[in-house]
Amino acid sequence: MFRSPRVTQVFLSSALCALAGPSIVRAGDVVGRVELTEKGGKKATDLSDVLIYVDASKTKAKPGKEAASITMRSKAFTPHVLVIGAGTTVEFPNEDPILHNVFSVSGEGFDLGLYKRPKSGSRIFDKPGTYTLYCNIHPQMSAVVVVRDNPYFAKADKDGSFRMTGLPAGEHKLVAWHERAGESQPLSVKVTATGETQAALSLDATSYKRVPHKNKSGKDYGKEVY
Repeated sequence: MFRSPRVTQVFLSSALCALAGPSIVRAGDVVGRVELTEKGGKKATDLSDVLIYVDASKTKAKPGKEAASITMRSKAFTPHVLVIGAGTTVEFPNEDPILHNVFSVSGEGFDLGLYKRPKSGSRIFDKPGTYTLYCNIHPQMSAVVVVRDNPYFAKADKDGSFRMTGLPAGEHKLVAWHERAGESQPLSVKVTATGETQAALSLDATSYKRVPHKNKSGKDYGKEVY
């Protein structure tokens, strides 16, 4: 039977697609625990500001569908540590009846100015990195926004336990992070297509030394007036 070249091409393409089948990306979970050693060799009892993330993933982060937020309340930023994907908008509502400010000298830096309840400011964090935030009026106020270039990250519970879901099956490098310890040594894990992969990480903050920060003009804070 004679087939035209066009019919033959269509037939071969259909046959190859049928043999290949649908593209399935299999994923699994990583569950584990992280510990933080403080000065004097003491183990931290609250690890809720510890982050765990996958390093050097080929998958890019997708901005959150809903804006993340850090609230100014009782002269404090809450939460103190926030982790997001690049491109996410963070809202900074002020719930205090007094003026607050949000500024950062990390990266390109930014300053949202002064405002009080019920106003709010916002910032889009486009570039991966670690951004330390302060209030130009109250030196005790600080927060950290960690922006990741891939969607695989988690925040530990108070006891150090964590779960990271939806990792593609294969080899990955996990890193833990804390403000006083920096990054841990990378831990290689092999994620299975189904089930859970166990992981244990540790952080060392024994050499941490707190240094008072400057205001947005690079000077020491004066007397609090609000």
